[in-house]
Amino acid sequence: MNKRISPQLKNEILKIKARKDIFDTSRIIRDKGLNTVCSSSRCPNLNLCFSNRTATFLLLGAKCTRNCPFCNIESYEEGHGFFNDENEPAKIASAVRELDLKHAVITMVTRDDLEDGGARIVSETVRAIKKETNCKTIEVLTSDFNGSEKSVLTVADSGVDIFGHNMETVRRLYPSVRPGADYLRSIDLLKNLKEERPDIATKSGFMVGLGETDGEVLKTIDDISEAGIDFITIGQYLMPSLKNLEVKRYVSLEKFIEFKKYAKDKGIRHVFSAPLVRSSFGAEKFFKRASI
Repeated sequence: MNKRISPQLKNEILKIKARKDIFDTSRIIRDKGLNTVCSSSRCPNLNLCFSNRTATFLLLGAKCTRNCPFCNIESYEEGHGFFNDENEPAKIASAVRELDLKHAVITMVTRDDLEDGGARIVSETVRAIKKETNCKTIEVLTSDFNGSEKSVLTVADSGVDIFGHNMETVRRLYPSVRPGADYLRSIDLLKNLKEERPDIATKSGFMVGLGETDGEVLKTIDDISEAGIDFITIGQYLMPSLKNLEVKRYVSLEKFIEFKKYAKDKGIRHVFSAPLVRSSFGAEKFFKRASI
């Protein structure tokens, strides 16, 4: 397989330029003691998003109870205490207000140690943003809550506008890419949520370049479509560090366009497919475009 980085991806990376606003965003996040998935996962779009005074807030600490080898977020070591901060919702609401965000994106680490998987804190954060800021829309990206419908509905009933849960990869690769997760459980989460709360927009995404075939990509799109998802993101996997899984292939921009066309033909209303696309990248523009 061709592991050389594509010219299209090189061009996209070279276009990223930091502006002075990146320092303001970093200061606000640091001063309030908050975490972002942008920093914790070493997202390639960090400079671009921070320079636009946007960030994806990471709830429930910066460590996860699972250890997915594609992800740069650290996992808890046995015997170490788990992070809990009841003031997180208020801190994030304060940051949203100071950044003057009109579309806030909230994600979370997986917390299998908590009975509700952290759903209460996510719900309280959404409610705090709604109550204390001028933010118009809120998007959440959650864990699978171990399949708990109660936890999913706790978050859904908090007033979210978009409920996201990522598939991350194709079904065959789950044992090696997402140990501890289950492909069908994630599909069922999205499908059941849409049936229970059709008024809430749903979103999912996955990466390519981990060893999947094009046929498996199309099957994943089929499954997401059948779950009634409104938004889908498809991006190129890039190694966050040397400890993570290797990139198996760099997918061409033309192939991303093919995936987008296939998803649209399958009835998915809004598709964002390109090398540097991440689940929360350009979320506000994506949402506005869809609304229009």
